[in-house]
Amino acid sequence: MGDEIERRYFDAEDFSEFRKRLDEETALLTQQFKAGEFSDRGDVAGFELEGWLVDEQGDPLPDNERYLEALNNPLVVPELAAFNVELNGSPSALTGRVFSRLHDELSATWNACREAAERTGCHLVAIGILPTVSEKLLTSEYMSSMVRYQSLNDRIMALRDGKPLEIRIDGEVELTTTHHDVMLEAAATSFQIHLQCKPERSVRDFNASVIASAPMVAASANSPFLFGRTLWDETRIPLFEQAVNVGDRYPSRVSFGSGYIEESLLEVFAENQSEHLILIPAVQDSPPSKFSHVRFHNGTLWRWNRPLIGFDFDGQVHLRIEHRVVPAGPTIRDCIANAAFYFGLVRGFGLSDTAPESDIPFEVARDNFYTAARYGLNARPMWPRNGKLTEVSMRELILSDLLPMARRGLESVSIPESEIDDYLNVIAERVDSGQNGAAWQRRWVHLHGEDLHQLVQEYRALQDSGEPVHTWKL
Repeated sequence: MGDEIERRYFDAEDFSEFRKRLDEETALLTQQFKAGEFSDRGDVAGFELEGWLVDEQGDPLPDNERYLEALNNPLVVPELAAFNVELNGSPSALTGRVFSRLHDELSATWNACREAAERTGCHLVAIGILPTVSEKLLTSEYMSSMVRYQSLNDRIMALRDGKPLEIRIDGEVELTTTHHDVMLEAAATSFQIHLQCKPERSVRDFNASVIASAPMVAASANSPFLFGRTLWDETRIPLFEQAVNVGDRYPSRVSFGSGYIEESLLEVFAENQSEHLILIPAVQDSPPSKFSHVRFHNGTLWRWNRPLIGFDFDGQVHLRIEHRVVPAGPTIRDCIANAAFYFGLVRGFGLSDTAPESDIPFEVARDNFYTAARYGLNARPMWPRNGKLTEVSMRELILSDLLPMARRGLESVSIPESEIDDYLNVIAERVDSGQNGAAWQRRWVHLHGEDLHQLVQEYRALQDSGEPVHTWKL
């Protein structure tokens, strides 16, 4: 749903025309899957990083239009809230010194963003949920001026018959609140990892991404606070799922999905077509071969692992997976280390003679994910041990099983040993120390009290140092 739309309001004819084009394109996509007519340029990496604009005190600063004008960088675009921006990366082949390339590009963009922030009197922070964000800032008054966001809000509230969104998240003290627009979504910012797949590996890659979601969110958790409450290690997960809830009459727009892929990624696009309402009928003047309506409709469904249809530089249609479970931050190095761990896990699972989903039922992978989001590195997921599912320590699982497997996966795509060491060692030391972003934030509050503005200021200073979070002092 990244493309801007021309108008905010739609009528019945728009819905009918969008449905007609969606059905036509889905039929064409079905033929394309049957014929196997997709780009075979697999193993291509990419990313998106969402950030916060904050003032000197650490409060969100809703000024992204002025900021983006001063920055003038096509890789950086507005997000839902006027205090959020998104940094995009260029695709890079998943081989050689790929993580150094990704790190160099993201660092250059990030540094340009920080320089523009200094010129415009603000600061930039990458964090899952900014601890200082308040409910009064998460209203339509502070929504970005993009028409698509306004239309999204209109449609979701209409489907709810105007009933406010209800948020309920367990924690040390339960958070219960209601909200009258979708702006709560803006409190959840992420580092989205993209993997372009070879068609013949796309099913294994997608299911591996589903299974990897639990250890990925545990290792990277960075969102323990919301509205002054201490909640999940990755509170971003339950918040986002509830922030765009279209009501009990309709399937959720944000979810872990309904099951593993069996035959092809077409299963997800067919489910989109048959099970999910058209949210915004933005009819586009493009041929069916561009799949504009399939892609736009898919963009209004936020599965934590989302298949995407894209295009290579020469116009070939490709298949891509967007891994959405990882929060933003704490540093650029941490972000790229998270990407290395993800790619290594997917490739590592793919080296197995048997598909890992044959040993881990989808329901178990889903439960592991939410357990990891709640408890982070202290989670105890279910994992195969001696032929049966057994409760294990997340930290031991990552250190003894998953990091060695990720290493083998990266070696299989010809990534140098030194490159693997540079980035997987960040994950190893983070997990061994037990200090991811969520743990550091919790420990800081335990030692210094609930001065969340001071917490954000110290977090920002440490983030600006560039040193990974496991090294951060308290």
